[in-house]
Amino acid sequence: MRTSPEELLAYLAELSIETSTVEHPPLHTVEESQALRGDIPGGHTKNLFVKDKKSCLFLLVLDEDTSVDLKRVHEKIGAQGRVSFGAADLLEEVWGVRPGAVTPFGAVNDKDGRVSVVLDEAMMRRPRLNFHPLVNTRTTRLASADLVKFLRATGHEPLIVGLGQKDEAQLNTLPRASI
Repeated sequence: MRTSPEELLAYLAELSIETSTVEHPPLHTVEESQALRGDIPGGHTKNLFVKDKKSCLFLLVLDEDTSVDLKRVHEKIGAQGRVSFGAADLLEEVWGVRPGAVTPFGAVNDKDGRVSVVLDEAMMRRPRLNFHPLVNTRTTRLASADLVKFLRATGHEPLIVGLGQKDEAQLNTLPRASI
């Protein structure tokens, strides 16, 4: 059974993870989020649900303005060959969310640990990050270190690697967060 946003927020509170959540109209894309989010502080992200040629599943989590080379990312994440986007029905079955609401918080629904979560190292330098709490009508902010704490509590040890393609000047402007 799928976890509700309220159950997710209660679970985060049980883990002593401090969050703040803002409600807003449905957001399906990074562009919609940028146009409608207003002044929600913290790093804003994109989440890519992908699979490799052996059907191993991955969630790639990175800053919203970071590009990733899907033809080469398999080399960084340990995938078997190039990755492609996972189907919407598979996303909903395994991660418990629909396209437009993809989030690392879906780990709470992946009881079998089918998805490997990969966090971009540059994104993890941000002290606070924003994600949909299983629905795209809300945004929840938490400390980047608490994202790791949450993932570990759900049995998803995250892989933190440099996924994106930002130049070194951009990387040096991001503050370091302790993980």
